[in-house]
Amino acid sequence: MAVRIDDERQFEESFRALAGHVYAYALRRADPDVAQDVTAETFLIAWRRRGRLPAEPLPWLYGIARRVLANERRSANRRAALEAHIAAQPARAVSGERHGLLEALARLSERDREVLLLTAWEGLSTQEAARATGCTSAALAVRLHRARRRLAQTLAEGAAEADPTPPTHPVPEVSA
Repeated sequence: MAVRIDDERQFEESFRALAGHVYAYALRRADPDVAQDVTAETFLIAWRRRGRLPAEPLPWLYGIARRVLANERRSANRRAALEAHIAAQPARAVSGERHGLLEALARLSERDREVLLLTAWEGLSTQEAARATGCTSAALAVRLHRARRRLAQTLAEGAAEADPTPPTHPVPEVSA
């Protein structure tokens, strides 16, 4: 027989009564941070399925927690495999030009970086970037123009710092 919990108060009372048991169950199988996440995810699932809550919900909640833990283990295994794969790859040197661009971007304001990256990196149109930033297309176009100008200036300054040799223009002699 299933119990239907339509009232948030009823669900909250159930949560308060059973959350400690679910947390302890998860804690015996995972570290405290993961156990907290598993408990939260378990009760989120229970909330979504509250119309099918059995009369004795604790075993049902343990079953949900067991599946959430299994999903977490699979995710952790995939992350570890990906990290190992990335670590096994040879390190690629960042080209001087790209390194200079990254440094120049880092020196810009967050606002300038955002508009440049939305359009260049994310490939958004001016209208799409305007929607993403919450401004008009005209305002974004102005911001983008100014950000590009500041980026060019920052790149030029970086290039001048990288090559400190003075220009070899002839100096005119001044007669006294």
